[in-house]
Amino acid sequence: MKVQKTVKEESGRVARGSILMMLLMLAVFFLLHRCFPERIPFDYRVPLSAALGTAVSVLNFFMMGMTVQSIVNTEKEEDAYQKMRLSYRNRNLMQLLWIILALVAPPFQPVAAILPLLFPGTLIRLRGIFSGRKRTEETEGGEK
Repeated sequence: MKVQKTVKEESGRVARGSILMMLLMLAVFFLLHRCFPERIPFDYRVPLSAALGTAVSVLNFFMMGMTVQSIVNTEKEEDAYQKMRLSYRNRNLMQLLWIILALVAPPFQPVAAILPLLFPGTLIRLRGIFSGRKRTEETEGGEK
């Protein structure tokens, strides 16, 4: 299946934003480590965990986009519903397995591994807030 332009663009936007948020998170981890070196370690596990957690979150978003792309032209509503449900289950399972691995495997720092799973949703909400403000300002500016 060919990836549609919209899925590519939105996935790219989420990937770039998630990487920026990951870098910000790493900076916060580093600063906290400098303030509390005994309580908050900053070793190879933090960036490794952050990078893999970010990859899982972006992959999850991309897979959701591909699912939506595939069901748009589905004729039967029940088939579309089943595809979406299966995708949702599989994507949640992928994230759950990542969380379990991050919690039990020694090479991972759990907080740095799990926090990136929240990045795409946060980015989408922020984009909605700021694009809503922009539309409001444009509307108010045009009416004056």
